[in-house]
Amino acid sequence: MKQIWLCSICFFILMPALTLKAQQDSLASSKTLLFIDGYVDLFYVYDFGRPNRNQRQYFFYNHNRHQEMNLNHGFIRCRVENPWFRTNFALQAGTYVNDNYAGEPSGLKNIFEANIGLRLNKKNTLWIDAGIMPSYIGFESVRSFDNKTMTRSLVAENSPYYIAGAKLTYKPDVHWNFVALVMNGWQRIQKANPDANPSWGTQITYTSDNNTTYNWSSFLGSDDPGGDSRLRFFNNFYATVPLSERWYFIGGFDMGIQQESKGADTYDLWFGPVVITQTKLNKNLNLGFRAEYYQDPSGIFMVSENIKGFDVTGFSVNLDYNPIKNLLCRVEARYLSADKDIFFQQGQNLGQNVSIGCSASVSF
Repeated sequence: MKQIWLCSICFFILMPALTLKAQQDSLASSKTLLFIDGYVDLFYVYDFGRPNRNQRQYFFYNHNRHQEMNLNHGFIRCRVENPWFRTNFALQAGTYVNDNYAGEPSGLKNIFEANIGLRLNKKNTLWIDAGIMPSYIGFESVRSFDNKTMTRSLVAENSPYYIAGAKLTYKPDVHWNFVALVMNGWQRIQKANPDANPSWGTQITYTSDNNTTYNWSSFLGSDDPGGDSRLRFFNNFYATVPLSERWYFIGGFDMGIQQESKGADTYDLWFGPVVITQTKLNKNLNLGFRAEYYQDPSGIFMVSENIKGFDVTGFSVNLDYNPIKNLLCRVEARYLSADKDIFFQQGQNLGQNVSIGCSASVSF
């Protein structure tokens, strides 16, 4: 099975190269450009629960250190772009890497991107990319610089930030974008189970003339490390709406189901909505608000040592200072309330959590 899967991947990677052989004259005359870029996100968070451990909470992967100045995420990337192909390779470091890549082999944890893309037609509407790539799920990037809030929402923290596999992208016009994916699993560089079947994904995005974006992404597969692979089906919906020159709105909703056991007719459910608004106070200052809810009653993602089930409501306020184009300074206050005592606090757990944090991120 493993050999068949590897041969299939090689075929889909090499097939576009054979197709493009007929375009040698165009390819030879194309200009190839090399870019070097990078990113650094430094942070400090004070958790009023004062947890007596290095990590604040087990379900956070970003800005997850208490009373400690640290690097959340940093990377350096090399990009090569040509009208007929593209490639990215980036190395990363930070507390986000330590937390979110804990299940990956040590030799792969520090790879942020490693992918190659090939153009499949003259119209430049069809591409195939393969390798380690950013996730196609959600509106929140691992780069805090690109987001409306400093920290990530609960739905973003518990859905894939990266994937490993291949994707076919079809963009017929400026409004529509269609993506089909085959992957090693749910946020997996190395498959959790070597004998497991590949996972599949889709994405449909529509962008209107006023830059309002509607998105639906899906995942079908499994993430179980053993032989008893349970089927997982997940959906992510979001809309980003520029209401005016000053106001911006984002609404998102995640929902997934997973078999209680392999072959079972019964499924566990998790879901979470999130709403974010941002207003521009002046040229350099933005003020953002977030309201969110996340429910995982069966503990598919939120697995505590002593408590099963996760039912949390949260609110946050975010002040951004953007003095120059490539520098973003932020302060955020966040409040979370749970139906159970799930938040760490000095040897015990509480049902509420309050934190305040600041960050400085540079994109270059």
